[in-house]
Amino acid sequence: MGRVIAVCGLPASGKGEFAAVLAESGIPVLSMGDMVRAEVKKRKIEEYPEVFGEVAQQLRQQFGDDVLAVRLCSAVDDLLENNNIVLIEGLRGVAEYDVFFAHWQERFSTVAVTAEVDVRFHRIQMRGRAEDGDRDSLNIRDQREIGWGLDKLIEQADYVIGNDEDLVEFVDKCRNWLKQIQ
Repeated sequence: MGRVIAVCGLPASGKGEFAAVLAESGIPVLSMGDMVRAEVKKRKIEEYPEVFGEVAQQLRQQFGDDVLAVRLCSAVDDLLENNNIVLIEGLRGVAEYDVFFAHWQERFSTVAVTAEVDVRFHRIQMRGRAEDGDRDSLNIRDQREIGWGLDKLIEQADYVIGNDEDLVEFVDKCRNWLKQIQ
């Protein structure tokens, strides 16, 4: 039986870079953020920084705070049939954690990627995603995700990887972490 790891962290902390390291090691990655981006496309909504958070919030209000987790479980189970580890990128809420833990129990663990707000804002300015905006937009996103319980997830994570340094150092940390848990 394989295991499931979910990575959490505030916007631009390095969840995607963490996921890329695991993916390059052959570990399948499913992104919760990609699910929201797909929903925005499906609804044919113009992309602007706030729309992704608004759609995520609408989904949670309409279907429950655990909607993305519930939708993702069967896809992860399918991947577990042929993989020892599956990564869920972008765990953001306690309700999602509860679904995953109930589903996989001791086979489920979390990793928090942390970075200072100034570092995260600089990354946002550099990466140019549609959901990224100015410093106020970042603060709004932080508060929305903290409202879902992200701060608690970071605090209670099974593993924490700091990401205030350059990308090369962070990638090395991720690779070393992966070696330790395999």
